[in-house]
Amino acid sequence: MIRQDRIQLNDRFIKVFKLLEKRGDIIKNDRNGKGVGDLAEKILENKSYGHIVRAFLNKNDKRVIDYHQAKKLCEEYNVNESYLIDGKGEPFGLSVPIHDELNDVSASYNGNILFTNKHAFAGTTVDVGTAEDLEYFSIPGIGGAGLVAFPIDGNSMEPVIQDGDIVICREIGSINDVRDNEIYAVKADGRLWVKYVQKIKDNFQKVAQLKLISANYLEHDPFEEEVNEYTRLYKVISRINKIQTG
Repeated sequence: MIRQDRIQLNDRFIKVFKLLEKRGDIIKNDRNGKGVGDLAEKILENKSYGHIVRAFLNKNDKRVIDYHQAKKLCEEYNVNESYLIDGKGEPFGLSVPIHDELNDVSASYNGNILFTNKHAFAGTTVDVGTAEDLEYFSIPGIGGAGLVAFPIDGNSMEPVIQDGDIVICREIGSINDVRDNEIYAVKADGRLWVKYVQKIKDNFQKVAQLKLISANYLEHDPFEEEVNEYTRLYKVISRINKIQTG
């Protein structure tokens, strides 16, 4: 007899799996590192166990994910452990609410990009309150989920990004997906930077630090930031120029 808590854990796993598919972090028949077999290798330590993952996804199958495997999933795909293990919060936290048909209130939104201020976004979570309080907008040509926008203050990224510009970012699933020398919003421990990023690996080839580099390097020196389980990265995909007046 399967315990009720394990059944509930597995139900949450199914929801997270579907969201990871939506984000493009998992592609069922992919052969380039994002397939079900690759997921099995990460959480079951055997790439040939894809059929077990598919069993977890089948509610009529008696096999369900266990807590150790669920924690591995959280580590590998930056899933909110409180949600998957304890059923508290949201699958990826409240930093960027999921905006798709899996969200019951998505029909009330006016766009797919969450707008917030930099201070709120830098916190552990954005205090989103009720669905009516959320401010969303959309821009032609920028689609998909996991998008957030906030204004820039300061001149550290000038002339690439100006003080007062609004940047639009998409959360990335894994720190290993970071491409060196591209611009990311890096969020950690209540702080937020928008910088060029370079990965720094330890002796085991694991990303241990990030080198953060300003475009305005004459006034702002590069620095290194430790990577931990709370580090979140968002690829800057677009910017909206501040309107100059006067």
